[in-house]
Amino acid sequence: MKIGVSSTGENLDANVDQRFGRCKYFLIVDTESMEFEVLSNENAMASGGAGIQAAQTIAKTGAEVVVTGNVGPNAFQTLSAAGMKIFTGASGTIKESIEKYKKGELKETEAPSVGSHSGMRR
Repeated sequence: MKIGVSSTGENLDANVDQRFGRCKYFLIVDTESMEFEVLSNENAMASGGAGIQAAQTIAKTGAEVVVTGNVGPNAFQTLSAAGMKIFTGASGTIKESIEKYKKGELKETEAPSVGSHSGMRR
């Protein structure tokens, strides 16, 4: 299974980025082999719509699950419409978060975990 994870860096030892739409990178990880692909989040600095665009980017990869710290309402709606499961509250490294997911230690979210524009730097 492929999982999309919001990341601060370009490998499995990077931390989960707490911001989905404005993270620096996405790692698309195969949970069986732990092989991964790195995608730069081209929309991280967008003035608006970053969550929607980030969600569309992840949906195009074929990932079935998203693991992140937080997800806003627009990204949540876009990911849900794509049929993806969303797990928030992840922290630590990407590798640790994937292991927690595989053990059932992450909780699937059924609503946005933050409000609109919460990931924007002020």
